Amino acid sequence: MPAFSLEPEQTAWCAELRRLAAERLRPAAEKGEPGRVDRPLLAELGHLGLLARLFDSGALDLCLMRESLAQVCTEAETALALQGLGAHPVHAHGTPAQHARWLPGVTNGTLVAAFALSEPGAGSDAAALSLLAEPEGARDGGPGGPGRWRLTGEKCWISNAPEADFYTVFARTTPGAGARGVTAFLVPADRPGLTGRALEMLSPHPIGSLDFDGVPVTEDDVLGEVDRGFAVAMGTLNLFRPSVGAFAVGMAQAALDATLAHTGRREAFGGPLSALQAVSHQVAEMALRTEAARLMVYAAATAYDQGAPGVPGRAAMAKLLATETAQYVVDTAVQLHGARALRRGHLLEHLYREVRAPRIYEGASDVQRGIIAKELYARQRERETR
Repeated sequence: MPAFSLEPEQTAWCAELRRLAAERLRPAAEKGEPGRVDRPLLAELGHLGLLARLFDSGALDLCLMRESLAQVCTEAETALALQGLGAHPVHAHGTPAQHARWLPGVTNGTLVAAFALSEPGAGSDAAALSLLAEPEGARDGGPGGPGRWRLTGEKCWISNAPEADFYTVFARTTPGAGARGVTAFLVPADRPGLTGRALEMLSPHPIGSLDFDGVPVTEDDVLGEVDRGFAVAMGTLNLFRPSVGAFAVGMAQAALDATLAHTGRREAFGGPLSALQAVSHQVAEMALRTEAARLMVYAAATAYDQGAPGVPGRAAMAKLLATETAQYVVDTAVQLHGARALRRGHLLEHLYREVRAPRIYEGASDVQRGIIAKELYARQRERETR
């Protein structure tokens, strides 16, 4: 399928998602509390079958869901995406027992998942994480037994923390080994020694920190292989980075739609704002950038689904362009709306708070530039050695 063309069934599915978001999800979201996990909203997402679809489809379908929901209800989009991010490692790398215990609750919206990678000193440089998985008994001076560890350290900026029911946690099992010494663990929230607190952030979705004070984990909690957890993290991010771009495109489209409506009816200087060339050219630029970002997101998602080479670079490009574009489009929309857009409760006031965070999480914009450059130079070296 060409990356720039959607099939009629996909276009119809996007329209249906926007309808469901307006009629079923937005009313549920309006009852939620900013900064808290909205369990009734998650239950509605589960009832509609959208959470199950997270694991039954590919990257492009994930992007279409996130973009469509974001145009109408960012709270529903984010709740869905965080379930996917936290539970994808379980779906992709978990054992049959882990699947049976956790995934049904994720897909029906009764269990909340979280992806715990970032730390106070290891955000963009994920391979530098320091949460330590010490072999059982090592802290008492012994050699430690196989297949049992104690987690000690801190995670920070974790979406859905501290209210999640389980966490995909990345910890260092081999000190000094960089990315090669990290293991992914599935850690239930009720494990002894695990505590957390909420953080008050600009963006309205729940974010918190986690403290690990000798939290016990065993080989039954490992996702994938010991010391191979960094691949679990990067595989998850390669899937979700284009869909972060889709979230951004959805917000940009919502801001553009609002701007078209406002400038078409707002009278100023003897006519509608749309009659002013300075205004109409800004609107045209907003539309141009939004469509360019959308196409790059679709291309990156299609490359992922097809197993094409260069997926990390494509995913990074999609996230970078789309999130930077959304920031520009929303900011321009606020400017064209004037003071009314800054009133609490206005769509653009909401989008203005939402749009800033995606340029930071799942790899900040400069990190994406680094990934892109690394792939470009690697490709150049390959060509020179042929």
